[in-house]
Amino acid sequence: MKEVELKLTPKQAAHEEYFLSIAAKILKSEASKIKGYKIIKKSIDARNKSIKVNMKILISFDKKLESANQEIEYKNVENQREIIIIGAGPAGLFAALRLIELGLKPIVLERGKAIKERRLDIAKINREHLVNPESNYAFGEGGAGTFSDGKLYTRSKKRGSTAKILEILQAHGAHEDILYESHPHIGTNKLPDIIKNIRETIINAGGQILFNTKATDLIITDNQIKGVITEKNEKILSDNVILATGHSANDIYELLHKKNVTLESKSFAIGVRIEHQQSLIDSIQYSCDIRDEHLPAAAYKLVNQVKNRGVYSFCMCPGGFIVPASTHPERVVVNGMSPSKRDSKFANSGMVVEIKPEDVAEYSKHGVLAGLKYQQNIENLAFLNSNKTQAAPAQRMNDFIKNRFSNTLPETSYVPGTTSSNLHEWLPKHISYRLQQSFKFFGKKMNGYLTNEAIILGVESRTSSPLRIPRDKETLQHVQVKGLYPCGEGAGYAGGIVSAAIDGENCASKIFEGL
Repeated sequence: MKEVELKLTPKQAAHEEYFLSIAAKILKSEASKIKGYKIIKKSIDARNKSIKVNMKILISFDKKLESANQEIEYKNVENQREIIIIGAGPAGLFAALRLIELGLKPIVLERGKAIKERRLDIAKINREHLVNPESNYAFGEGGAGTFSDGKLYTRSKKRGSTAKILEILQAHGAHEDILYESHPHIGTNKLPDIIKNIRETIINAGGQILFNTKATDLIITDNQIKGVITEKNEKILSDNVILATGHSANDIYELLHKKNVTLESKSFAIGVRIEHQQSLIDSIQYSCDIRDEHLPAAAYKLVNQVKNRGVYSFCMCPGGFIVPASTHPERVVVNGMSPSKRDSKFANSGMVVEIKPEDVAEYSKHGVLAGLKYQQNIENLAFLNSNKTQAAPAQRMNDFIKNRFSNTLPETSYVPGTTSSNLHEWLPKHISYRLQQSFKFFGKKMNGYLTNEAIILGVESRTSSPLRIPRDKETLQHVQVKGLYPCGEGAGYAGGIVSAAIDGENCASKIFEGL
């Protein structure tokens, strides 16, 4: 078997007969002699007008290569030691899988509903503007990751095996291209089935997942976790609890603060979500009038500094749509996602401003929860400026630059609808000013990006948590409460599906080491 690196046109990279023929010539052989191949890496180089696709392929001349779809066997842990996991998002689910690998029984408590029932509540947000605080785009089986773009790119490669996480996802139904694409994603239409398959793996191995089971208190004795109390006043006992509640579980932060469990303020980000026609982004990024049919919908990444604060694109969703991501009936939060084919005519991205603890000094009376209260207040202002509905307050891009009201608004993918609003009138000035200056800068970097046909929706506020739940670097236990393992995005140790999954695995491994 031999590895070969190819630089191809998009058409060549899309068709097996083309790239195998080219690979054979490089290896001084014939395509007919190739018995099998495996793509190791694939990326698009769009820096020049002549776009190339870089591929690294393993070629076999003597045997077929096994399919990447390998089943993973998990031992039965029904009668083994029980470990509680609060939250069934990526961190919680992958922690559960790792516990099973290690011979321990996970009991996963999820405040929300299973996917089938959760879909009905999400439909109500879009159609009737009704937000169920326990079942929405953030809460429910799979967490915020289930109904998301399913981006799998992460920089957290030193914390654990990215490859292992991708292989587990692929074994549960994801397409094998996530194993070799440079920026892999699954798609919001594919993720629910994958999450259901993971649930079945956990249950078939003897683990438990309890839906509609909200943790409302922690049992702590002499700084040792002893278990969890649920909303139904049920006690579930264990000396080890993984806290994987996500960055939207505000009540968990407030519970910890009330119980004098140490929390730390940290930087976070708040801004807006901006939407363009995908065809415009394609023409800018690919330097073309019409995108080549063999190329994916183009993405972008933008960053700027204004008055010592970063302003940057976040969770850019090519060929996607904007969704209502609030967990509270009187707050408006927007987020973005894409289906697997990324075939919507719209492209959207969060555009957010870095917020440091000193920027929320006016909320200092709330102590360590100052950032959380600041975040909640902005979400509430967005609700008040949407006529108290989930119709997001919105403004045309040039109108936002010029600080003027938009008399009309362009078409948008956001199903609950929009309400015209001058965002400068209610967004904090240090946020709106930095966004205003950055949009001008981004318009110069991407010729055509600054257009009044683009729409800005408020508010994008759930990029990360304003708090960290501090833990010991070696044991991963909370610095104060033994046996409590803060985990994932909600604890401040991850930023996406893969990094959260890795953190979940790491916490599970540390529990095993400490037994």
